Amino acid sequence: MTSFAYRKLSVYQKALQWVIDVYGLCKKFPDYEKFSLASQVRRAAVSVTSNIAEGMSRTSNKEIAHFLEISY
Repeated sequence: MTSFAYRKLSVYQKALQWVIDVYGLCKKFPDYEKFSLASQVRRAAVSVTSNIAEGMSRTSNKEIAHFLEISY
């Protein structure tokens, strides 16, 4: 797979849309949660797309599966 081919995967595209939705939702959090819970939720959402991209850059199916499992 080429270096940016993971962007064509439907699971990656759905996860990326989920990140956008999570960021929008976090804007609605109460002020006292914006720097703690919101930050943690945003980082978790970004982690999903990051692990998909990282996994697809690996050469063995075992490594790819490992990163996809982490993203799950």
